[in-house]
Amino acid sequence: MIERPRARRYPFVASIDLVDMESENETREQINNLSVFGCQITTHKPWTSGTKVRLRIIHRGAVFAAQGQVVNVRPDGMGVVFTQIEEKDQEVLEKWLADVRDTHERITNSR
Repeated sequence: MIERPRARRYPFVASIDLVDMESENETREQINNLSVFGCQITTHKPWTSGTKVRLRIIHRGAVFAAQGQVVNVRPDGMGVVFTQIEEKDQEVLEKWLADVRDTHERITNSR
């Protein structure tokens, strides 16, 4: 079963560092969209659904860190839901989403 996003996802490209919390395997990938609840990651070697991760997204000099879990796997990537976010990181996430939402609305309204 594929999990459906609970909130609107916005196109968002940034580097993401992932650590499998069980094996401590690490990887650096790229996200291609972001929501208040999670992100979609582009990778040719997705981890299995249910994998618990620590993650850091780096974008324009700011860093967002959280814990998450892989909830869907596709041949070209995986979806991660955020499961634990500190308040300071939540503020970073909300700022990024506000910026991308504003940009999206400007583009949509100019058509």
